[in-house]
Amino acid sequence: MSGMAKREVPSGVSVPVRVRPGAGRTRVGGRYAGPHGPALIIAVGAPAVDGKATEAVRRALADALGVRAADVALRIGATSRDKVFTVDAPAADLEARLTRLLDA
Repeated sequence: MSGMAKREVPSGVSVPVRVRPGAGRTRVGGRYAGPHGPALIIAVGAPAVDGKATEAVRRALADALGVRAADVALRIGATSRDKVFTVDAPAADLEARLTRLLDA
């Protein structure tokens, strides 16, 4: 068991997201009362097919929070519009940015 990677238990900050696929442009901002708590609305141009929208949302979220795309991982909701991503960054660094985006 000592050779197993630590990726089993996600660390970092959980960010509930409501996805709006097929939008005219990518937009991050706004609040949605989702099943995982207040969710950040992310609209992307990618269609909800073969994970394209999820990948576009992951990248848009990373960009909006100022972190690398590799630091953002999907935790819940692979086939749902309501997703939870884990952002591997200190909560203190993300709190103000998340609040600003939710209130946009």
